[in-house]
Amino acid sequence: MSNTSNWTPDDYNFKEIEERWRDFWHENNFFKVENKDTANKFYYLNMFPYPSGEMHVGHGRNWLIGDAYCRYLIMHGYNVLNPMGYDAFGLPAENAAIDRGVHPKEWTMNNIETFRRQFRQWGVVFDWNRELATCTPEYYKWNQWLFIQFFNKGLAYRKAAVVNWCNDCDTVLANEQVVDGACERCGSEVEKKDLTQWFFKITDYAQELLDDLNKLEFWPDRVKLMQRNWIGRSEGALLKFKLADFDEELEVFTTRPDTIFGATFMVLAPEHELVEKITTGDHKAAVEHYKQEAIAKSDIDRQNVTREKTGVFTGAFALNPVNGRKIPIWIADYVLMGYGTGAIMAVPAHDQRDFEFARQFDLEILPVITEDGKPAKGEDMTEALEAGGIMVNSGEFNGLPAGKETIGKFIKWFEAQNKGEGQINFRLRDWLISRQRYWGTPIPMIHCENCGIVPVPENELPIELPDVEFLGKKGLAEIPDFYECTCPKCGNAAKRDTDTMDTFVDSSWYFLRYISPKAEDKIFDSAAVNQWLPVDQYVGGIEHAILHLLYARFITKAIRDLGLINFDEPFKQLFTQGMITHMAYKSKTMGWINPIDVDKEGKHKKTGELLHAEIAKMSKSKKNVVSPHDIIEEYGTDTERLYTLFMGPPEREIEWNAEGVRGAYRFLRRVWSAVITHHEAVIAGRKHTLDAGELDKNAKALWNKMHQTIDSVSQDFKRFHFNTAVSALMELTNTLNDYLAKANTLNDALLSQSIEALIKLISPICPFIGEEMWRAIGFDSSVLKAEWPVADPQGLVADEVEIPVQINGKLRESLFITAEKANDRKALEENALALEGVQKRIEGQTVVRVIAVPGRLVNLVVK
Repeated sequence: MSNTSNWTPDDYNFKEIEERWRDFWHENNFFKVENKDTANKFYYLNMFPYPSGEMHVGHGRNWLIGDAYCRYLIMHGYNVLNPMGYDAFGLPAENAAIDRGVHPKEWTMNNIETFRRQFRQWGVVFDWNRELATCTPEYYKWNQWLFIQFFNKGLAYRKAAVVNWCNDCDTVLANEQVVDGACERCGSEVEKKDLTQWFFKITDYAQELLDDLNKLEFWPDRVKLMQRNWIGRSEGALLKFKLADFDEELEVFTTRPDTIFGATFMVLAPEHELVEKITTGDHKAAVEHYKQEAIAKSDIDRQNVTREKTGVFTGAFALNPVNGRKIPIWIADYVLMGYGTGAIMAVPAHDQRDFEFARQFDLEILPVITEDGKPAKGEDMTEALEAGGIMVNSGEFNGLPAGKETIGKFIKWFEAQNKGEGQINFRLRDWLISRQRYWGTPIPMIHCENCGIVPVPENELPIELPDVEFLGKKGLAEIPDFYECTCPKCGNAAKRDTDTMDTFVDSSWYFLRYISPKAEDKIFDSAAVNQWLPVDQYVGGIEHAILHLLYARFITKAIRDLGLINFDEPFKQLFTQGMITHMAYKSKTMGWINPIDVDKEGKHKKTGELLHAEIAKMSKSKKNVVSPHDIIEEYGTDTERLYTLFMGPPEREIEWNAEGVRGAYRFLRRVWSAVITHHEAVIAGRKHTLDAGELDKNAKALWNKMHQTIDSVSQDFKRFHFNTAVSALMELTNTLNDYLAKANTLNDALLSQSIEALIKLISPICPFIGEEMWRAIGFDSSVLKAEWPVADPQGLVADEVEIPVQINGKLRESLFITAEKANDRKALEENALALEGVQKRIEGQTVVRVIAVPGRLVNLVVK
């Protein structure tokens, strides 16, 4: 494919090279896999993207990691399944379409085409035969089919509930989509509304979702902890409190039933169904006013432990079930209907939140646990005693140690008295999936006055979105042609459900559809799915730790219980990549400023204003986005790929640096120059045998470095340590150039092996230059068909190693010493001090201390 006359060491023509190879891998089916190719299979998957416009270099990190890793796997002989799709429904696309006056379908499809173009430009290749988009009827038909299966099993249901409502987006939000009291999409404040909505019963799987976290050996601990906390399993008791002047009972869940003798008041959530009934006439106005204030607040605000406690007395009383004492019933916004029963027994002596509330409203504090087992007075307490101690003021339980064993005795007592029972509670709430917008999967249910709620017959699926002129923020409820229908049971006039599904439904099972994306008669080929899944490696952002990953785990288990798959968890290994940030500048008068208009001192080039500067996530609103097009135009795709993987550990957040891009480009020029200068010698050297025992010191150093690099880069790819892999390749290149500069006579066999290894190792990261150099050294087939190099164990043991020598923490010299002496602290100290360069540098100074780290470094502390 290449024209050898264009190869000159000093002319790395990346534009010509990259255009030559840009379609090569796709056209030659390197990334195409058949379902039957299950021998040595590997299912790699990046979380599919939301097609929201043009991707910036921060978006690229995810895809460049994936492409490099898949190329590495292909060179190891794996049949790699790496498919591509688009999470194409949802509010951002709809809102963007509204702003631009276009239909969301047009906006979305244009963005998908932009993504395809950018992937091609990056050299990122997928099995494009499996491409899917969730906004197509061919995909969302199966969302609807799943919904009906869940409805038939009782996993999908409809109920009235207090829900999160975003006025700006005109729709309901799940609890997980409210961040610090604001809509995660648009940032506007979220309020509460009473609406009838559709839910998925994820709580049926709460215990299994919690237990199976232990199976996820190769998931980050941080992600598992976040899910464990969100599921929130609590062991305790459900207790019954009779109301003083009513027939009803209040049920309370508590993890500390052993403190019930210290319950001196009760608190209900303002939304609790009994509040209106039990509130006495003289308290109704205050209670109603407080209730409206509380409903307007977000759950996050209401649970903020640092703010002042507020509440209102209802005028009603409950009876403590252990002693019959009348205790007042209050309402307070720190109690939520969504957790437990919406009612708590308040034990201010042993719960800090209750303690602060009691102090605020001068309520009784009765200690029932003390450190020494002696009775104490509540008025003497300065804070709640929440830790262990000895039971007091607790009847027959006095003298027992507070803790798990005593809690068990309390629960047995309650059960024997029919006043309560042991119970396990979860923080996890059912998944609210209803959305009141147009751009989503229509819920396939029909509302009939005679028959109630009836599923759409499966042979009528998909129920497609109406192809109408876009209505803006008005959803399907504004389109009579969509919702007017007949009941499939009785034939009478009926109405289709006008809600659409949360887009997290779309993304909760897409990884299964990739196996048979064109299947028309079934959701997927179960036999093939059971062979290819779970996904071997899943990669995406930490921001999906709860929402997407938890929902995907739940849906996988629910689909398993439909008998369609035989595994419990969707993703075997999980890697969460970090975000790429960039400096953003803001003017007091002009808002956010493009960095190209800012000088080196942080001032606006035209006005001279000293700007506010902050390192921030790349965003168009802050004008700190770096376009891949600009980088590729000036330095080439391989430069962007190399720098993106080199800039830091991929799991960490890191700042984009323009000088780092230029450094990556200079490195590729050095590699190119070395390879092209000696490409004929490399070809010739392939015919010769290399005897490592006959190599001189200079050649042996290169031979050792080659095998050390093969070993370290191989390990780094396995661990996703791409930054250190690039660093190792840079070291190998430096050693190669040292050898070329010092050798009187080149060893062609050594040169051939080392340059071949370098090209193989760098090609997954920089595939364009990799393919070009592979042809330059005489190969006709793709470097992807070459076997990954294997390190010679003998080459890993260097005769001589380089030890950096620091003076007062700054690198000043290098010590070349045998491997044996490099691990001897005394030998390191003596040889470092004996270096001529060191002697000159410390002349006239006193060596206070010598710090020798075997095999690593020597640091001389002088003054």
